[in-house]
Amino acid sequence: QVQLVESGGGWVQAGGSLRLSCAASGRTFSITAMGWFRQAPGKEREFVAAIDWSSGNTDYADSVKGRFTISRDNAKMSLYLQMNSLKPEDTAVYYCAARQYWLGHSRRGSDYNYWGQGTQVTVSS
Repeated sequence: QVQLVESGGGWVQAGGSLRLSCAASGRTFSITAMGWFRQAPGKEREFVAAIDWSSGNTDYADSVKGRFTISRDNAKMSLYLQMNSLKPEDTAVYYCAARQYWLGHSRRGSDYNYWGQGTQVTVSS
C-alpha cells in the first residue's frame, strides 16, 4: 500500500505563487509515476502534470504549461508542484496521485492506484 498526503494549499491573489507538496509512504518502491490532478466545484477532474519517477520526464496540461513545474525528490519520496502566475481558473482541490508497476506517466486518472486527500487552492481576482 501507498499513502499520500498533500500540503501547501491556500489562498492567493491572481499572479501569486504557491507550492504544493505530496509525501508518499508505505510500499513506495513500487511507484513508477506520480501526478497532480485538480477538480473545481461542478467540473470534471482534470489532469495537471505528471512525472516519471525514474527518468524525471514530465508532462503538463496545456492550461498550466509554462506556469507550473512538477518535480520529485526520490530520496524523500516527495512530489512537488510549483505554481506561478496563478489565475482564478486555477482554483480547485488539488490531488496527488501515484501509479504502481506499469511504466510511464499518464494523463488518465484511472491509471493511478493511490490518491491523497486533496488540498484546496483558491485564487482570487
